[in-house]
Amino acid sequence: MDVPLPHLDRPFDYLVPEALDAEAQPGVRVKVRFAGQLVDGWLLERAESSAHPKLAYLEKVVSPVPVLSPEVARLARAVADRYAGSLADVLRLAVPPRHARAEKAVTADADAPADPDAPADADARPGGRAEVDPRGWRDYPAGPALLRALTDGRPARAVWSALPGEDWAGRYADAVAATVAGGRGAVVVVADARDLDRLDAALTAVLGAGRHVRLTAADGPARRYRAFLAARRGDVAVVIGTRAAMFAPVERLGLVAIWDDGDDLHAEPRAPYPHARDVLLTRAQLGDAAALVGGYARSAEAQLLVETSWAREVVADRAVVRARTPAMAPTGDDPQLARDPGAASARLPSLAWTSARDALRADLPVLVQVPRRGYVPSVACADCRTPARCPHCAGPLALPSAQGTPACRWCGRVAAAYACPECGGRRLRASVTGARRTAEELGRAFPGVPVRTSGREEVLATVPGGAGLVIATPGAEPVADGGYGAVLLLDSWALLTRADLRAGEEALRRWMAAAALARPGTAGGRVVVVADGALAPVQALLRWDSAWFAARELAERRELGFPPAVRMASVTGVAEAVSDLLDGARLPDGAEVLGPVPADEGRERMLVRVPRSRAAALAEALHAAAGQRSARKAADPVRLQVDPLVLF
Repeated sequence: MDVPLPHLDRPFDYLVPEALDAEAQPGVRVKVRFAGQLVDGWLLERAESSAHPKLAYLEKVVSPVPVLSPEVARLARAVADRYAGSLADVLRLAVPPRHARAEKAVTADADAPADPDAPADADARPGGRAEVDPRGWRDYPAGPALLRALTDGRPARAVWSALPGEDWAGRYADAVAATVAGGRGAVVVVADARDLDRLDAALTAVLGAGRHVRLTAADGPARRYRAFLAARRGDVAVVIGTRAAMFAPVERLGLVAIWDDGDDLHAEPRAPYPHARDVLLTRAQLGDAAALVGGYARSAEAQLLVETSWAREVVADRAVVRARTPAMAPTGDDPQLARDPGAASARLPSLAWTSARDALRADLPVLVQVPRRGYVPSVACADCRTPARCPHCAGPLALPSAQGTPACRWCGRVAAAYACPECGGRRLRASVTGARRTAEELGRAFPGVPVRTSGREEVLATVPGGAGLVIATPGAEPVADGGYGAVLLLDSWALLTRADLRAGEEALRRWMAAAALARPGTAGGRVVVVADGALAPVQALLRWDSAWFAARELAERRELGFPPAVRMASVTGVAEAVSDLLDGARLPDGAEVLGPVPADEGRERMLVRVPRSRAAALAEALHAAAGQRSARKAADPVRLQVDPLVLF
């Protein structure tokens, strides 16, 4: 039943009336009477008898379309168990809401008689052959073997480190085409709409139109539901999408793939908070399918797959890496600002200024990555440097524009008459400069050069290849025609000094994603990172060796006892509720309870750590304890997360 209470997370038996016998098939949506109310549910299976002597009747079959496949039902149960969640919550993520008009249209199209004059298309459904050109994978010694394994239907598992300038969407299209050539289907998950558009175009070029569907919530309920039904009916062999596609019901699944698995957009923000990478890997394990985890940078979780021999790494030889990597240079720990007044105001070190100037003179675009969006997202007293806080909620004050009035980033109140509580000063200075302010300053430093910004307000997909400045926040960098002549990575300290276990890994991932857009080769583009070259993430960037950094990160986390080397769960709520749940949980032997750690809005967080071998026992214990609280109608909610991205 679609009831989110943990103590009701089990199947219930109902009688099927004769009038609904034909429509009440496994996988359909139904309505049943429970505790005096009519609730939604899923019909999981039909049986001749039940151990319960007295049963109620099924009230209604909402739709005769069996939207829940047996494979997805098994996967949903495994994901719920893995994340200490309820099956109903996972099914809500796995199957999109019903759209009656779209369902009626799809059913009508399927029931329409075939046109006898239409040409036969042997490749319209899974199992059609497709030509696979392995040339794009030949820079990676294990690449052609991966394609052969996919064509043969073998469950190859690979962690791929992409070269700078690599057409990753084209390589994924090759892998999908090889899978389809072997008569099996594929599911590919990317982080955002821009990546999805690139993959969509690449697959259309390789497979042809109509051979795959997009599954993403951004396409709207009708289009999303039509795409889902096309996959469920077996009309297409390939589904691509954002994390909404991780449960896509593909027939004869042969490949699951994810691009840039370290992106936090792959983590589902709704209970039970599954990560797309883990869902896809679970799916590969259950269905004996191949798996491909790729990216310019490598996450610690992907490195664990390699070190445990669950997957094989697909990397280029070092000679190829050196030939493809653009010229890279750090500015040092204390970079000297350029003498040009405009460059100095834009905080450009001399090396960055020279690289940008040379690229613009060569009629090439320049990408500038700035970690902060906005104009001046953080200000401080100009006299004593005390951070400026809101007098009402103590939130950080920010400037929206050059002539704007300071306003709180939390509550939105304007602080026009702000006075420093330490020294009484009324003058403010920028302590952090945002992308829009940087664009304004660079426009003055390079007069006559077009300046474009790409960030939260407007994310650009592409920019022309001529001279121009592109100021982008991480993840919003557009692709330039022919590649960038220079890539400047500013304010690296803002990424490296975040209070986050993954700060170094995330900084390297964002830097490599931007650097990959430069013109490849040492004679092509130039990448300048404003950071100390001795730092480990900077060293990994300069050598284009994220595998080395991922191995280093994983070794440190093993030593300190942090994920993914161990399994860790967070329990968040008011102090009394958290204590109540943990007191009632039968935690496995060896479990460590850490905390409390302050959370938001007066709540606290406790962390429970166990070895990976005890992960299932931990999830089961926490889910059972949550069920006990819901059964006795405990007032204060508790949020359970297994392996959350943010621990502290």
